[in-house]
Amino acid sequence: MLQSLSIRDFIIVDALDLEFLAGFTTLTGETGAGKSILIDALSLALGARGDGVVTRAGCERADIAATFDNTESARKWLEDNEIAEDDSLLLRRVLYADGRSRAFINGVSVTVGQLKELGDLLVDIYSQNMHHSLLKTATQRQILDEFAGLHTRVQQVASCYKTWIELDRQRKAFEQNATAYADELAELRDKNRELAQLNFSAEMWADLQAEHARLSHGAALLQGVETGANLLGEAEINARDLLSQAYNQLQQVAEYDTQLNEPLEIINNALIQAEEANRFLNRYLQRTELDPERLQEVDNQMQAIHDAARKYRLRVEEIADVLAQGHARIVELEGFADDGVLAGRCLQAENAYKQAARILSEGRAKAAAELSAQITQHMQTLSLAGGKFVVEVTPQAPSAHGLEHVEFMVAGHAGVSPRPLNKVASGGELSRISLALHVATAKKGTTPTMIFDEVDVGIGGAVAEVVGRLLNMLGQQSQVLVITHLPQVAAQAQHHLQVRKSQSNGQTLSHIHPLSEEERIEEIARMLGGVQITGTALSHAREMLGM
Repeated sequence: MLQSLSIRDFIIVDALDLEFLAGFTTLTGETGAGKSILIDALSLALGARGDGVVTRAGCERADIAATFDNTESARKWLEDNEIAEDDSLLLRRVLYADGRSRAFINGVSVTVGQLKELGDLLVDIYSQNMHHSLLKTATQRQILDEFAGLHTRVQQVASCYKTWIELDRQRKAFEQNATAYADELAELRDKNRELAQLNFSAEMWADLQAEHARLSHGAALLQGVETGANLLGEAEINARDLLSQAYNQLQQVAEYDTQLNEPLEIINNALIQAEEANRFLNRYLQRTELDPERLQEVDNQMQAIHDAARKYRLRVEEIADVLAQGHARIVELEGFADDGVLAGRCLQAENAYKQAARILSEGRAKAAAELSAQITQHMQTLSLAGGKFVVEVTPQAPSAHGLEHVEFMVAGHAGVSPRPLNKVASGGELSRISLALHVATAKKGTTPTMIFDEVDVGIGGAVAEVVGRLLNMLGQQSQVLVITHLPQVAAQAQHHLQVRKSQSNGQTLSHIHPLSEEERIEEIARMLGGVQITGTALSHAREMLGM
């Protein structure tokens, strides 16, 4: 769950440090006090895209940090992304006035995309505008799949569909281009046969070039080595004799000055190395001879490689890769050419898709009945008595989403047949149904923290009290944070935060702090009665809070 949130220099917040508790927490305040700022800041810490300047006036950057309890899914994500885990998670976002931003997880610099991936495992945020997307059938299908816990099945179906469609495309292309494919296969076989005969590899090419350089300069090599050997030890005046003479001269006088011992040792080492070098050069001369026949062989081999590269318009270094690519394409074309193989693979892929899709269909059918019953039951307590909610699942042509079309149908009251949600629901009805869906799917979800941002817009009176009870029940299973303007909802919360605005040095600042029992009574009374808090409002607030 969310443990704490720290905000610095964000919009109209200079410094804010909040601790959060388990259960149902409400956040209230006057209109314009900055209730949405908390959600905006947390969203950015969770990897949301920053739109516009979010730094406080006169500040170079805004700094937002959110701390969470670690979860099993978060630990798995950290392991996959090679980030050290701890007992808690620290997600941090720094946003600069020039539009740049940086993201961190447990102090490690990450991309904003990584921050969002992890954030999606920790928090679900439901905004007041989300119910408009509920009118889209794609959203309705996603809600059903989320309620049923079918995420893995949905991905499997999409993957199987992609494989099937690609093989079917290849099959159709082969049938339409069989002659062209046969010509391509014959040409590739000739090309690969010629390239394979070269036995080319990067190591072979490097060795061949080195051998060619040695053989083509054989005479110069032998002459140079022979001259070097003579100068070291065979010539009338050679290095070995000169070093020996120098050593003997110094040795005769070294007993008079010990400082000469060091150059004596150096000359002795040089004499040993000169003799060793002379022996090496003589051995080289004994085993090395001019080999014009081998030089011709190497020349021919290199010429064949260059000719093949020119023929196929390649750089010599590309021959090995082109050979491998050609082999892979030959295998693919031979599979096409093998009568029935491609069609068989396509049929297997189709069957795999249909099997996965049928399992998905079964899960959707079962979940559709359960979700329909739950939302219908909620409607009875949300001033939609006699209303009915139906998740209609109808067969459709195979697609990446499965074998059925999902659509939400609703009847606002008894005696009418359910019709598509986007055609019959009013704004108020849509808001109530949306909230019921959020509650139903949230119960099934694994995200430990849920935030509802004024999803109770358009609701009031007794319905608002029912909404508050629903959120309270949800808070007994998960951490729930609700931003609301309804006292009936706020009164159902276990914890209460209030947003206030103040003026400081000509600037407007927003502050959030937890309320005591007495402060909470006053806040509920304010929400009930407005600016002037009457005794009646206070009495009513105490009654709502059960105090």
